[in-house]
Amino acid sequence: MKKEKMSVSRRGFLGATAAATAATIVPVRLWGQARAAKPNSKFNGVQIGVITYSYHRQPQSATDVLGYLLENGLSSVELMNGSINGFIKRPGIGGADDPANNDKWLAAAEDKDILAKCAELRKLYADAGVTIHTTKFDDIGSDKITAGQNEFYFKVTKALGAVAITREIDENCAKRVAAMADKHKIYVSFHNHEQINAKTYDGTILSHGQYLGINLDIGHYTAANDDSVLEIIEKYNKRITSLHIKDRKNKANGRANMPFGEGDTPIVEALKLIRKNRYTFPADIEQEYPIPEGSTSVQEVTKCVAFCKKAMS
Repeated sequence: MKKEKMSVSRRGFLGATAAATAATIVPVRLWGQARAAKPNSKFNGVQIGVITYSYHRQPQSATDVLGYLLENGLSSVELMNGSINGFIKRPGIGGADDPANNDKWLAAAEDKDILAKCAELRKLYADAGVTIHTTKFDDIGSDKITAGQNEFYFKVTKALGAVAITREIDENCAKRVAAMADKHKIYVSFHNHEQINAKTYDGTILSHGQYLGINLDIGHYTAANDDSVLEIIEKYNKRITSLHIKDRKNKANGRANMPFGEGDTPIVEALKLIRKNRYTFPADIEQEYPIPEGSTSVQEVTKCVAFCKKAMS
């Protein structure tokens, strides 16, 4: 696909960034007092969200994270396991080294108190105007955990109202969880770093089940490959459950993570492609570039949101 000319320059969105920073919904410490001011980060048909890794330099409780989301004006999130586990009081059960752990995890998957905490967390976010569209449990499908622990992850994800669980790409994992994903109708979506190319998903990894999907990191793809990630989005749109958007330089330019608008990743073009083709999956900001002195990850995500909003205006 021919790359569309970039329509949002770094300079062009600085003004919008400043305005967005000045008009943040509410300081994090006051989020509970502003529940009526619900965010809406669906810009001209394109849902912008964030993966909570973007805030990894900040406290990670579920309520802290919700405060960051409200400050950034974001209505959609991929919520990582640490924030979930602390809120629902995940039990301290071991892995596949002890066969008895399987039954313990199966019991935890049906535990009324845990499922009630999941419902409470889902309502907390929904009442504030935020949808948990995806969870991240890094070890789902690993040979180090039991089938019962996989079941626990699916039950928690479903109780939170999410449609997918993300983890790093692994075909052995795909084989282990495919039937369970199909049973629960919850996607297990594979996140990439620089290990994929245009032919990766032509292989067998997605063939093991209908609910195996793709969490496509367009920044990592751009850093690793010479072809356009836009072609990958179009080709696999039916299996993509979300994008991760970050701006990285390509191979020729050193692959560095950059502020939005300063790298080689076609962020604007990708968002316009989602809008043009009416794809329904969200585009999640992943703030990974070095934070400037005097700033914070929350403030930098605000700039990224402003960039995306400007691109969709």
